Amino acid sequence: MARKITITKDFIVNTAFQMAKQEGIEQVTARKLAAKAECSTQPIFRSYENMEELHLELFRMANAFFTFYYERFPKDQAEPFVNLAYAYIQFAKEERNLFKFLFFPERSYGKSTYEILNGEKGIVVAEFEKAKKDGCKNVGDLFTKMWIFVHGAACMTLTGDYDLNENETIKLLKDTYRAFK
Repeated sequence: MARKITITKDFIVNTAFQMAKQEGIEQVTARKLAAKAECSTQPIFRSYENMEELHLELFRMANAFFTFYYERFPKDQAEPFVNLAYAYIQFAKEERNLFKFLFFPERSYGKSTYEILNGEKGIVVAEFEKAKKDGCKNVGDLFTKMWIFVHGAACMTLTGDYDLNENETIKLLKDTYRAFK
């Protein structure tokens, strides 16, 4: 009779995701994951051909997690891109390891920042439509300029150099949107 598999693929990927979230993707190695899962590396490599395949799945999970985070984020501002921009900055602050994994990847897995943000739900496309309705003539140019600014602010949260409160941040984002519109 064959041995019953007790360490499942779901258990492995969920353990790895928690490691990536808490410790950073660079800590998700076969040995460290096996130690955390309290198993040998055999169940890992029974489930995944190699660690790159596991990391790709973790990247997809992190992307879905960002989408989930944004869907539940308060959307109190009427100006296009402001809610998304503020959520992005807060995500960097609250989920720093996942933020670095998604938006500072050693490997981007073929995804641009735009594609990661847009996700399967069309988050950025919806903001483009709002900007068009608001009279913006070139939403792609607006997005590029605004996102350079927003990404800089998010990166400053990682280094501890961003100390603006919510009201100050929202005002700055609104001013930025209006300036680039």
